[in-house]
Amino acid sequence: MIAIERVEKAAYDIMVKAGIEIPQDYEQGIRAMQTHEKGDLSYFVLEAMLENYDAAREDRRPMCADTGLPRYYVKAGNEARIEGGFIALETALRLATARATQDIPLRPNRVHPINRQDNNNNVGINAPEIDFSFEPDADWIDITTVHKGGLFGTDYRMLFPGDGIDGIKRFFLDVMIAFGKRGLACQPAIVGIGLGGSKDTCMVLGKQAACLRTVGDKNPDPEIAALEAELKEMGNSIGMGAMGFVGSSMVVDCHIEVGYTHTGGMPMSVHSFCLSSRRATARVHNDGRIEFRPDPAWFTPYMRRNTVAWQELMPA
Repeated sequence: MIAIERVEKAAYDIMVKAGIEIPQDYEQGIRAMQTHEKGDLSYFVLEAMLENYDAAREDRRPMCADTGLPRYYVKAGNEARIEGGFIALETALRLATARATQDIPLRPNRVHPINRQDNNNNVGINAPEIDFSFEPDADWIDITTVHKGGLFGTDYRMLFPGDGIDGIKRFFLDVMIAFGKRGLACQPAIVGIGLGGSKDTCMVLGKQAACLRTVGDKNPDPEIAALEAELKEMGNSIGMGAMGFVGSSMVVDCHIEVGYTHTGGMPMSVHSFCLSSRRATARVHNDGRIEFRPDPAWFTPYMRRNTVAWQELMPA
């Protein structure tokens, strides 16, 4: 039985980590871009980002004044048993969010959409969002928090089968140019793409691709992995760099996730994560141990299963 106080502790601790400690994979990606960036202003932005990361770690403060919209992704093992059940788990995550907002501190960004009431703790109706997935043959729970900006950096288009790969590339370039010219995203960033599924699933897949995969990770489908690499190169070849200045530092990495969709359509979403790429993961074991790691490991073979039985995807 997983004690609920261990769940709240893990959630609180990853809130701190996500707000302050930039994931190593992302920071390495920024440093690699810096070695190739020729645009003066783009290079300056990259340099300032790295200096901000160092200052945040040293001062134990968030590296960006806008700490986004904290949310959670919970992967529950099928054999996991939680004290108080999933209602208690949700309560623990909301409590951890409220405490972290005051302690780190995080900017209280959540308000009522009509009367603008602010509870001053990033908790409210349907906030923070908590997405669940499940994993066979496991008695642990993984808790990932993501602090992503909630205003821009996202677009959607209903493509059709006749648009093909060229249509995917065209929409991707349209979005990257619009983001850069209009200041709709904080580049450079990990860009996630959702292809297929229903309209809402398409949006969910794109956000998860941006926020829950690490720099350098490739989709296990070789055809999709090749498209990821091509889109990343295209995104860095449009003449825009960090924060939309002239340069070549637009896309730290590109990740694509797919879902089976209606035969007559090909929905596509594009999501740009924040330049601070705030995420952190903790695994809470049945015996109370808490393990932290930078990789959410959200997209398991079970998540990407293509048949009724998931075991067929596992190695022999």
